[in-house]
Amino acid sequence: MQDTALVRNIAVIGHGNSGKTSLVEAMLYTAGKINRLGKVDDGNASMDYDEEEIKRKISINSSFNNYSWKKHNVYLIDTPGDDSFFNETIFAANVCDAAVFVIGAVLGVKGQTHKFADLVASRKTPAMIVVSKMDRERADFFRTFDQIKATLPINPVIIHLPIGQEANFSGIVDLVSNKAFSFDGNKGGLKEIDMPADLADDAAVYREALMESVAETDEELIDKFLEEGELSEEELKAGLKKAVLSGEVAPVGVSCATANMGTAAILDALNTYLPAPSDLPPRKGVNPANGGEVDCVPKADAPFTGFVFKTMADPYAGRLTIFRVFSGTLTGESFYNANKKTSERFGSLFLIEGRDQRQVDSAGPGMIVAVSKLKETVTGDTLCTQAAPLVLDAPEPLSPVITYAVSAKKGDEEKLFSSISRMLDEDLSLKMSRQQQTGETLVSGMSQVHLEVVGNVIKRKFGVEMELSLPKIPYMETIRGSAKAQGRHKKQSGGRGQFGDCWIELAPIPGQKFEFVDKIVGGVIPQQYRPAVEKGILEAMERGVLAGYPVTDVQVTLYDGSYHTVDSSEMAFKIAGSLAFKKAAPEAGLVLLEPIMEMVITVNKDSVGDIMGDLNSRRGRVLGMDSGPKGEVVTAHVPMAEIQTYANDLTSMTGGLGMFTVKFDHYEEVPAQITEKIVAARAKEQA
Repeated sequence: MQDTALVRNIAVIGHGNSGKTSLVEAMLYTAGKINRLGKVDDGNASMDYDEEEIKRKISINSSFNNYSWKKHNVYLIDTPGDDSFFNETIFAANVCDAAVFVIGAVLGVKGQTHKFADLVASRKTPAMIVVSKMDRERADFFRTFDQIKATLPINPVIIHLPIGQEANFSGIVDLVSNKAFSFDGNKGGLKEIDMPADLADDAAVYREALMESVAETDEELIDKFLEEGELSEEELKAGLKKAVLSGEVAPVGVSCATANMGTAAILDALNTYLPAPSDLPPRKGVNPANGGEVDCVPKADAPFTGFVFKTMADPYAGRLTIFRVFSGTLTGESFYNANKKTSERFGSLFLIEGRDQRQVDSAGPGMIVAVSKLKETVTGDTLCTQAAPLVLDAPEPLSPVITYAVSAKKGDEEKLFSSISRMLDEDLSLKMSRQQQTGETLVSGMSQVHLEVVGNVIKRKFGVEMELSLPKIPYMETIRGSAKAQGRHKKQSGGRGQFGDCWIELAPIPGQKFEFVDKIVGGVIPQQYRPAVEKGILEAMERGVLAGYPVTDVQVTLYDGSYHTVDSSEMAFKIAGSLAFKKAAPEAGLVLLEPIMEMVITVNKDSVGDIMGDLNSRRGRVLGMDSGPKGEVVTAHVPMAEIQTYANDLTSMTGGLGMFTVKFDHYEEVPAQITEKIVAARAKEQA
């Protein structure tokens, strides 16, 4: 049984290429968890082991490991930094007690950095910032620190002042203890040295700033600091931990992970300043039986509660379910799923350690563990005991922003769609739907890269290739005026012939799709043949007249006709109805309709002009602009045909800072010159 006070549960987050995975590698190596310091660029990092991650040299999935350092047991989640996989980071951050926020000393604060900072700040997650890649050319710690302080919703305080940078990065000054250390070998260790003379003044200035920032968060400390101008090392440590816990400050350390410099100091800081589960207020849930609020007390002897935040599809091992334990201790072979109201049996309970798995007998508060082959449980479910049921809130998955039509490369459609269905369990930002009008199966995700990765995973795991193509636009046709026409079908080829004759009138009925009005009097068309006329008209509407797209918003009145007592039949009148519609529709002024989408785009002020101009070039109509908590919010109506790859374009225009949502709003007439191009392209396609 672990002492919960010695447990740490940490998500490592940051923008792409900031050095997160390399830092985790160095932490695991320094703590003795792994015996070789792998590198992302060499494809041998222990946390980026997926083939797709090795090929692209980015993290795609959250990966897991744990280590022991000075009696503390630390559970790590290395999260992706690419926008395409931000959903992984949201769910990982939801179950972690703290975050290590990695920012590169060369690239500094990037567009994506703001999204991760907002995630930390919105949850008031206790965090430590690590300025990484300090040995790189153009690395600048102080420029990066100033960017963090000026642009992010986080209050950074330096605790490790670098000794040198770029090729001269050789040690740190620990401002809390006011001691200098050089890096000792490649094991991430430290060796105490005399304070470098050229750093003594800077160290004094930044140590005073640290004491002032910490003192401002506590009345007793501010009184002492104002009276004496100094805090003891013990007071500074205790005050800093308390301030980190409340989300008021974030200590800043430094590292060069690939050379394993500064890692031991970071491990010490995580133990000292980041919270144990017992340091935080208990996670609150709801009793599904009576709606009452329940505390998940992070004690080993409390009732068991766990939250499923990730599911992984595996064609051989079945579904792998990963969850965080919030309270109690899980032992035995079953638990209760409060969301599904069912008990689930499991086999082995294990820790995921990179690509490996280690079986354990039990799991207590703060631990991240996994089981396989659960039948009912999915991401977002709460696991507990039947005697003490509760449901924890789940984060809302991000809405997809880009959609492609999918097909199987070698025609194995059924296998492809079953594979995608299994991926939906694993990736909540992935959606599959069917467009009834075009007959296409659509897959929606966060970017083209996201969907390409899904396709590669499906090919590797399930042996079927997925092809992506831009979806067909579900245009519609309608009429703008009224017209009358006769449909007459007469065929005589020996024996009984075919005869059907009808007169119809078309009129527009915007927004009402279709209405059939029977105004036959005197029995000129017998009652049994009139439904056949309607059926023929509906079939002609489905096939379209102008460009082969379905016709909508039309009222059809059947008002005259004739029949033959021997040769008339339902089939003859069905054909007559179809012919009449095809004649009348062009005379009624056929036009093409296109789907118009409502877009809500959030960007910074500097990008608003570019966004407005771009929307105008896409035939968009800006409805309004407001200031929101994350920037300027532009609402617009834009044709679907103009925004099929908008996710990529917005990223280019805003440097990754823009976000948008999109949903269908209404149909609208296509301009004449564009209609001509669509009709010509459709005719060529049908030919």
